[in-house]
Amino acid sequence: MTVLNDTVRQVTDRIIARSANTRSVYLERMAAARRKGPSRAHLSCSGQAHAYAASGPDKDALAEGTAGNLGIVTTYNDMLSAHQPFEYYPNLIRQAARDIGGTAQVAGGVPAMCDGVTQGEAGMELSLFSRDVIALAASVALSHNTFDAAVFLGVCDKIVPGLVIAAQSFGHLPAVFLPAGPMVSGLANDDKAKVRQKFAAGEVGRDALMKAEMAAYHGPGTCTFYGTANTNQMLMEFMGLHLPGSSFVPPNTELRDALTGEGAKRALSLSALGDNYTPVCDILDERAFVNGIVGLNATGGSTNLLIHLVAMARAGGIILDWQDFSDLSDAVPLMARVYPNGLADVNHFHAAGGLGYMIGDLLNEGLLHDDTWTVAGQGLGHYTKDPIFADDALTWQDGTAHSLNDKILRPASDPFQATGGLKRLTGTLGTAVMKVSAVAPEHRVVEAPVRVFADQEDVKTAFKAGELTGDLVVVVRFQGPKANGMPELHSLTPLLSILQGRGQKVALVTDGRMSGASGKVPAAIHVCPEAVDGGAIARLQDGDILRVDAVEGTLDILTPDVDARPAATADLSPNQYGTGRELFSTFRNAVGPATDGASIFGG
Repeated sequence: MTVLNDTVRQVTDRIIARSANTRSVYLERMAAARRKGPSRAHLSCSGQAHAYAASGPDKDALAEGTAGNLGIVTTYNDMLSAHQPFEYYPNLIRQAARDIGGTAQVAGGVPAMCDGVTQGEAGMELSLFSRDVIALAASVALSHNTFDAAVFLGVCDKIVPGLVIAAQSFGHLPAVFLPAGPMVSGLANDDKAKVRQKFAAGEVGRDALMKAEMAAYHGPGTCTFYGTANTNQMLMEFMGLHLPGSSFVPPNTELRDALTGEGAKRALSLSALGDNYTPVCDILDERAFVNGIVGLNATGGSTNLLIHLVAMARAGGIILDWQDFSDLSDAVPLMARVYPNGLADVNHFHAAGGLGYMIGDLLNEGLLHDDTWTVAGQGLGHYTKDPIFADDALTWQDGTAHSLNDKILRPASDPFQATGGLKRLTGTLGTAVMKVSAVAPEHRVVEAPVRVFADQEDVKTAFKAGELTGDLVVVVRFQGPKANGMPELHSLTPLLSILQGRGQKVALVTDGRMSGASGKVPAAIHVCPEAVDGGAIARLQDGDILRVDAVEGTLDILTPDVDARPAATADLSPNQYGTGRELFSTFRNAVGPATDGASIFGG
């Protein structure tokens, strides 16, 4: 029997101890909800008639109240390539439910925005808050309390975390998450990035940039780089809410459709009406979240999850700390190189052995809890198997025990680097995090004068004017959740990469977010306290010396007496209106710090 790694055990134990009171309160609430059960049998005749009126062939089964009823929460829209395939999922799910004597209804739709479209635009300031809107909307969908189980259709950045938060509010119900899968590979991500850099440097025109972007994002499915969307999919397998091997199966294939139908059947089979009751609250325990953090580090996943996992866990009474992520990073090797941490995309990663291989190897090394509950049954070993669709039947077979491409995927015993991709930084500037998996060792320590900006557009202006010379730390403040919703600053990546490519030592420090696509330039992000709260970042001035050290995990102001200065202020009025921002003032006023998940729930 494999012995659990000491760090994994210790971190898990301290999370359990830290969460003891809040977790017990949550579990008691879920037990009470289970005892009450779905209320459709207790609804008035009028209420039931409203609920069943449009259900067609399922009306009689619903009225009798003996068959399991599956609630579908969908993020379908046809502007997001990742979510367009969900258009026809409800019909697949309804038929799958009927095949086993159950019923299924679309409980509700929730909003889903694309960070790629809004990157650098005003709409990006609604992006993080959209997670909590999604949680609220999904809760409204399930509030009719007429369902025995649920399936959640979602993929992208804030969407899966929002759905998980809602699923935990209804944690007495079983739930299966159903992905759409990645688009087939187009223009290589590295080639696309090179065109972006040339455009930022003025070497090519917009026509060349548009051609490259359209060749990269060209069809239905998730973007193929390893950003937040695909990190979400990884988490759903490591945490046991996807069917095994289902994350990276492309849309519009027989296997994808078979997995969708099987996911619906599985969700109903786990309801309290049967003998295999497995609610979300039993799956998403402290061990499951530790498994998710291990997966995040082993794959070099998105920094956004340092916020989202904290918020997701709190919805189930579990309290995570960024130190948990950093300590696990020290113990978990980086096993994958997927763009922006390498040249491969997620399709190449999947073909090399993918998540099934990684989970099997991490289990063998004692780096995962193997006894968690999942939608596939007890034990994470289920997730070492690959789904196969042949002769009109879906089965699972043992996955590969060896990497099929060691340039993309390596065993934990011979990793790309000995530690994972995430680092917590602390010091006189506050607390921050950095994704280091794509940052070359020679770039992980930057000690240089700062240039301070309160807007990312001002950084671009300074770059175009040739002002960003020599070694420097670019500080972009007043980008935190209370200031303007904590937008991603990914549009700064090309120009910062150009500076680094010229031989300058350069780093980014911000109380905003970067993104799952952050890469080769060291970026200390999510700085807390944020500038609008009077954090030390608000006291910096041009020319102050800052040391950003991802080796020692420090973030220090070296210029003396900075803490004695008054905190700077900024005119945030332009961020308060336009593109719907005026409707989110309540969120900005109520949101908690990034260290607590930057959430309005208990912020």
